[in-house]
This record gives sequence, structure tokens and C-alpha cells, in this order.
Amino acid sequence: MNYYNAEILIADDNYDLCQMIKTMLITNGFKNTDTVLSCSEAESMIYKKKYSLIILDVNFPDEDGFSFYKRLSQSFDIPVIFLSARDKNEDRLKGLGLGADDYITKPFLAEELLLRCRAVLKRTYNKDKNIDRIYKIGDTEINMSAGTVKKTPESEETALTNKEYKLLNVFLENRGRILTFDFLAEAVWGENYYAYENTLMVHIRKLREKIELNPSNPKYIITMKGLGYRLNK
Repeated sequence: MNYYNAEILIADDNYDLCQMIKTMLITNGFKNTDTVLSCSEAESMIYKKKYSLIILDVNFPDEDGFSFYKRLSQSFDIPVIFLSARDKNEDRLKGLGLGADDYITKPFLAEELLLRCRAVLKRTYNKDKNIDRIYKIGDTEINMSAGTVKKTPESEETALTNKEYKLLNVFLENRGRILTFDFLAEAVWGENYYAYENTLMVHIRKLREKIELNPSNPKYIITMKGLGYRLNK
């Protein structure tokens, strides 16, 4: 189906900015666009509609956008683009490390935001993530249908974030092969993957924490120095 039919939610406490982004999206074909001014309003709307993308500010008077997204991702798998005045590298890495699909700093070019929205929706809209496969990596059981990981038979299931799911899917499809940094980053972030190497490392570390019994000395997701990573058979 056409991703222009996607439901999009803009969450920012700046009313004028919300309306500007909404107008820009509607003018460019995204007719199903809503706006809210707080995290509490966003949460209420998410339970009412099935959104395909959220454009999310970080600074709200009622709740930090990072903590809101962290709570959100425990129950919903909705692509998120952070749109924030926080332009420090640690803020960008924090947002992406939580599993967000992109992070854009204010001020921004409207055309850039539009291109980023299109790129995310092109990758995610109406894509069937329920691949009927269950894998074993050592003692770890991975259920790709449910998007969960169980490190040992006695462990509780842990949910994969959107980025972890994409990374793990690429690893499983190419098990035993060396995958370069560029290959992995493009598989997760699409054509605009440049400058994501440090962020990729954050997601690899978090994925190891969910899969490896000893993440600091991994047996399965192995770093190939100067090349990339390999998932051992």
C-alpha cells in the first residue's frame, strides 16, 4: 500500500511549529497527520489510532521525550523521529540508542524533515515483521515472530527494539559472513546512513547484552577489526 496513507503524529509543545510541520506534510501528500502539544496527549492519541510514524520533541513541560519514548517502545513498535533543539552528540546518540529511527536538530530544513519521513516510511510502512522463524544462538532463543529474545531457558523474554530487530534480522540472514559497517548501517537507516557508525556500535552493544552470556567477551556477535561484524554459526 502507498505510504502516503500512513497516520503520522507530530508531538511538540510549540503550537506554531506543529502547524508548520503538519501543513508541510499535508501539502506533500501525507493527509493523515495529527498534532499534540504534550506527552500525555501523545499517549492518549496512540491508544486511539494506529500511527506509522511519530515526530517527537525531546523537551516537554510534562515529561522528557526520551523517557516517554522509552515507555512507549515497551508497548508499541512505532517508528520515531526525534526533532529536538538538543544538538549535542550525546543527546543524539541517546535518542538513537533508545531505538529511534532518526534524530534531527532544530533549526532544520523542512525539505530535510520531509525526506527523512519518506525514508523511514519507505522502510517500515506495512512491512510484515512477523517472520515465522525461531533461531537458536547458543542457549539464546530468538523469536522473530514476536520480536523477543530469551537468553536462557530460565530467563524471561526480552523485547527487541526496532533497530535491534533490523540488525538481528540482517545478521541471521547472513550468518557466518563478515558484514561491513556500511552494509549494516544502510540496512538499518537506509540510504542516509552516513555518520551512523558510532550509533551502530551502540545498538550492537545493546544487542550483545540481550544475546550474549558475557557481552564484554562475546562469542557470537564478533567484531572484525577494521571490517565490521560477524554472527558466528
